[in-house]
Amino acid sequence: MSTVTRKPAARLDPSDFLDIDALLSDEEKLIRDTVRGYVRDRVLPGIETWFDDGVFPKEVATELGELGLLGMHLEGYGCAGASAVSYGLACLELEAGDSGFRSFVSVQGSLAMFPIWKYGSEEQKQEWLPKMARGEAIGCFGLTEPDFGSDPAGMRATAKKRGPDWVLNGNKLWITNGGIADLAVVWARSEDGIRGFIVPRGTKGFTTRDIHRKISLRASVTSELILEDCALPEAALLPGVTGLKGPLSCLNEARFGIVWGSMGAARACYESALDYAKTRVQFGKPIAGFQLTQRKLVEMLLEIEKGTLLALHLGRMKDEGRLAPQHVSVGKLNNVRAALEIAREARGVLGANGITLEYPVIRHMNNLESVVTYEGTSEIHTLAIGEAITGIPAYR
Repeated sequence: MSTVTRKPAARLDPSDFLDIDALLSDEEKLIRDTVRGYVRDRVLPGIETWFDDGVFPKEVATELGELGLLGMHLEGYGCAGASAVSYGLACLELEAGDSGFRSFVSVQGSLAMFPIWKYGSEEQKQEWLPKMARGEAIGCFGLTEPDFGSDPAGMRATAKKRGPDWVLNGNKLWITNGGIADLAVVWARSEDGIRGFIVPRGTKGFTTRDIHRKISLRASVTSELILEDCALPEAALLPGVTGLKGPLSCLNEARFGIVWGSMGAARACYESALDYAKTRVQFGKPIAGFQLTQRKLVEMLLEIEKGTLLALHLGRMKDEGRLAPQHVSVGKLNNVRAALEIAREARGVLGANGITLEYPVIRHMNNLESVVTYEGTSEIHTLAIGEAITGIPAYR
C-alpha cells in the first residue's frame, strides 16, 4: 500500500489569500520585493507631502534608473530585458505607493522609450535610450489633444515638410511628465499619415505649461505641450511606423502596466481598511468583528485576488507572445473598475478618518478616478471588447 505525502496547507495570508506568490519565480519575487522595499523606504515616507503639495520629486528618476525599472521590459541599450510579469509586478508595487510613481515609470518606459526602441533609427536609440534607462533623460508622450482624446484619429496637430525640415504645429493636453521631460515623443498628422517625432526640450517653438489645481494624480506632473512652428530635422522623425498603429501600440504597452498597478492601489486600500477595522472599537469590540464589515473586507479580498490572477495570466500570455490588445482591454476594464470600488468601500470602513491623508485610501481613490480614464476610458475598452466578440465596431 502506497503512502501519499501531503504538503502542508498554505498559510492563509490576508494579503495573499490564494498564495499567488507560489506562482512566481524566484527572480520575479526578487524584483517584486526590491520594488516593494523601495516604495516602503523612499515613497511612503514622503507621499503625503508630495500629494498635498502637488509635486513629483524629479530626483527619484535616477533612483528608479539605478533599480533598473525604466524601460525594464525592453532589450538592449541599457535596459534590463525583464519579463512582462516582472514589469507588471514592479508596476503593482509602485502603484501601491502612489499612482504618480507607476505613471512616471509607465510613461518613461512604455510611452517614451518603447516607440524609440520599436520604431526609431539606430542613431535615435543610441542617443536616447541609455540615458532614459538611467533616468538621466525624462520622456513624455504627446498624443491626446484638447478636443481629441478617445478619438486620436481626429488629431489636429500637423507635421509639414519645409525644405529638409519638418515643422510641427498643435497642442497636446494631459501629458504626464510633460513639464519635466527632456524630450517628447509627439504624434502629428502629415501628408503621408500620422507620424512620430522626437522633440527635445529647448527646441525653438516647443514649450510646455503645467496643469494645476488637480484633485487627482497630484504627485505627478501633468502638462500641455505647445508646438508653434516647431522646426525639426529629418533625424527627429521615427522612421519605423506610419499611422495610428504607432501610438496605439505604445498605449497598449502602458495599459498592461495599469492592469497590474491598479491592483497595487486596491491592495493598499484593502490593507489599510483591514488594519483599521481590527483596531477601531465601536459598541464594545473592533468593527472587524461585525458581519457587515467582514462582508466588505471579504468582497475587497475577492476582487483583489481575482484581479491579480487576471494580471498574472495576461502577463504569462504577453511573455509567450499571445497577448492581443483586446486582452489588455479586459484587464484594464476589470481591474481599474474593481480597484475604484475597493477604494470607495475602504473609505467607508475608515469612516471620517478615510478622508484624511493620514491614511492612503482617499489618495488612491482620487488617483484611480484618473486611471479609469487615461490610456482608454472604460467606455472605449468596453467597445473594443464588444467589437472583438461581435465583429461589429460600435464607435460611431
